[in-house]
Amino acid sequence: MTTQSALTQTRTHPYSHIEPLPDPPRREPDMQQYEAIQQFDAPLRAHFAHRSDVLISGGGYLRRDAADRGDFVPDCVFVDGVEDPEAIIWRNGYVTSEVGKPPDFVLEVASRSTGKRDYTVKREGYADYGVREYWRFDHTGGKYHDAPLAGDLLVDGEYRPLEIVSEPDGRHWGYSEALGLELWWDGGEIRFRDPATGEFLPTIEEQVEARRAAQEQAYAAQEQAYAAQEQAYAAQEQAYAAQERAYAAQERADASEAREIAERAAREAAEARAARLEAELRRLRGE
Repeated sequence: MTTQSALTQTRTHPYSHIEPLPDPPRREPDMQQYEAIQQFDAPLRAHFAHRSDVLISGGGYLRRDAADRGDFVPDCVFVDGVEDPEAIIWRNGYVTSEVGKPPDFVLEVASRSTGKRDYTVKREGYADYGVREYWRFDHTGGKYHDAPLAGDLLVDGEYRPLEIVSEPDGRHWGYSEALGLELWWDGGEIRFRDPATGEFLPTIEEQVEARRAAQEQAYAAQEQAYAAQEQAYAAQEQAYAAQERAYAAQERADASEAREIAERAAREAAEARAARLEAELRRLRGE
């Protein structure tokens, strides 16, 4: 008989042995900041969906070890080659000593209250944590940060600015080796472009529209299949009707032939009787 404790054990979450880090102090992002974080998250999740060793997250503490009491809470984190991304999410934060390496990529999105800290205190702090690439995105175009888009690469423990290209149309972009993608400031929105294809990764709106279009195409294909099936049924019914007509025609032909045979037999029998009668009359007359 199964005991209640055994049932409880079988239902235990696989990461229940991991003690989550405390939630960071509650800080609601403004609407534009929230939109930018979504613009980072959705395209990358779709782009790396085939990978099980990639962490795309944010909103939790960055710590060196469990005893660290630092207050760094990255908006967006990307890490490549992670053994168990779900365990990190369950931990409610990124502990470098447990994962085995610092994050490959951190992005901070500008806000009115934290903008200056992003490109001063946090820039120094993320270098100290060993974050390979540190990027900053300001949807206002530089009102809260020192630039619309900026990125740094860690070299010998210090950050060196990455090249940012400013296009004539007002867009800005730089290449992230950690992501293998170009990061764009495009009209106050975050976009990613794959340099191998020259195509931008679809936004969440474009993903939704693509799914809707694919669903509509699937429905249309299904309707076409139903119509073709109905046409096949109708053709089959027509074939059955033609076959029935052929059977009926054959039966009529067989009946007509049988009548002709019967009539011919009757004529031959009548002719035979007439010949016998005539022969009998001649005999009686002595002819």
